[in-house]
Amino acid sequence: MSGQPVPLGQARARRSLTGVVRWDDNFVTVGGDAPVRVQSMTNTDTAEAIETAVQIKELAQAGSELVRITVNNDAAAAAVPHIRDQLDRMGIKVPLIGDFHYNGHKLLSDHPACAQALSKYRINPGNVGRGDKGDKQFAQMVEIAARYEKPIRIGVNWGSLDQDLLARLMDENAGRAAPWEARQVMYEALIASALGSAERAERLGLPREAIVLSCKVSGVQDLIAVYQELARRTDHPLHLGLTEAGMGTKGTVASAAALSVLLQQGIGDTIRVSLTPQPGEARTQEVVVASEILQALGLRTFVPSVTACPGCGRTTSTVFQELAKDIDDYLRASMPVWRAEFPGVENLKVAVMGCIVNGPGESKHADIGISLPGTGEAPAAPVFIDGEKAMTLRGEGIARDFQKIVDDYVRRRYGQHQAAQSPVVG
Repeated sequence: MSGQPVPLGQARARRSLTGVVRWDDNFVTVGGDAPVRVQSMTNTDTAEAIETAVQIKELAQAGSELVRITVNNDAAAAAVPHIRDQLDRMGIKVPLIGDFHYNGHKLLSDHPACAQALSKYRINPGNVGRGDKGDKQFAQMVEIAARYEKPIRIGVNWGSLDQDLLARLMDENAGRAAPWEARQVMYEALIASALGSAERAERLGLPREAIVLSCKVSGVQDLIAVYQELARRTDHPLHLGLTEAGMGTKGTVASAAALSVLLQQGIGDTIRVSLTPQPGEARTQEVVVASEILQALGLRTFVPSVTACPGCGRTTSTVFQELAKDIDDYLRASMPVWRAEFPGVENLKVAVMGCIVNGPGESKHADIGISLPGTGEAPAAPVFIDGEKAMTLRGEGIARDFQKIVDDYVRRRYGQHQAAQSPVVG
């Protein structure tokens, strides 16, 4: 036996500036010691204020801590204050980020109520115009942000990169004794655009801590390479995400692969998983995936975890699969209320196991676990609570009975915690 213990897995830290996204009397910290924040974006027509507010509510309740909305025309800009008012009436305290391209300078100038209602502006330096015109329009947006004390994200995207900058860097590269590969020049153009725009925003009066940077690409290895170099060259908070992750399994796996590598290295202060929704799929799926990435890495805890076995020849029916899905769905659906009523409930661990091989052991390691008997799913399943066998469930109502046990446990354990923390009123 070796004399040295196996090292504990841990992420390397990268300390960034601490920024604050404010609206009314609320705020969300980004960077510094703040947790990595989950973002999402609506896909509604922003001019449809009620429809957009409803989707923002759904995203926020799923766990999105910042929500970005498209502001692309006068109708959308005019709707933003109404969206904010509607959210406030619904009790949804989530900051709104305005996503601007091409005409943001004009919309922010012409609609001061929109400029004030938004909590943050996203500016793409590749889409603010070219030459002197672009410089003037970029400055106009930054000056409005400074006037209303709004942070900005300078979001560079390789699909809309500043072509003048890219051409200049290509020319410089051609003159090198050992020219870089074209892809490396592209990386440098992304980073130079972000850093140069941030420096200019500071010269225009925006505080350094009010600037978040992103350099989004679509390839996993490209994203990792760009952000590793960007993180080396700046202490600005960084927003991570593949610009077009894709659909379904592909988008989920690509996002998890890229973001996990960077987050494990301490790179990234906010993330978004840009999934293309499958037909009929809820927009909230991108929030679920982002949250699961952070939770799997041990960086955040959003919802109780459900450990479930994959099944094998010992589990010939689908009872344990259906039970695991029912419990997982129930926990997620309950979280919007439970977050307020039962502090700490997100740390709950539940096990739903299919047979006697690993079932009892995994169930004992969980706060609550159930171990189905295996082949044929004979109607007798021991339930373990806090490591001890508490009862055996039998019959057709095992799923319903186990869900009630979980619900009672949450109320007993985390309700007591809430009561202990509540101030005395009298």
